[in-house]
Amino acid sequence: MTANRILLIHKEPNIREIIQACLTDLGGWNVRSVSSSLEGLRQASLDRPDAIILEFCLNEIDGLLFVKHLKKQPETEKIPVVLLALRSKWVDFQHIWFQRYQLQVVILNPIDPVMLTVQIANVLGWKINSEIDRKDDLYC
Repeated sequence: MTANRILLIHKEPNIREIIQACLTDLGGWNVRSVSSSLEGLRQASLDRPDAIILEFCLNEIDGLLFVKHLKKQPETEKIPVVLLALRSKWVDFQHIWFQRYQLQVVILNPIDPVMLTVQIANVLGWKINSEIDRKDDLYC
């Protein structure tokens, strides 16, 4: 069984590195990371990952444009996108938009590396391939 391939798009290098390590080590996934949505569009077209994990801020139009462009391209339109958000309050306001583009949201506040991997696996319907595969000690 091959590991799922994820494209991670996050502008902050330290957070990007932490998330990539979590998804690789705890999820058993192959993760490629980039720092911008423009770079992400290019990588998505080239690599055709199994999913895209995208940092999302309501104040930035960049994430919205990324998703619109991604969903317009035949080679990338079916790639699931999971938005990483720091706050949950604005999610309700964007509910219709999220449904239209079939987006999932994972709230990162606070960031819990183990739970982040579990949350992403749950919204994508994936099994975690690592040795800690959803054991009870994850929830201590």
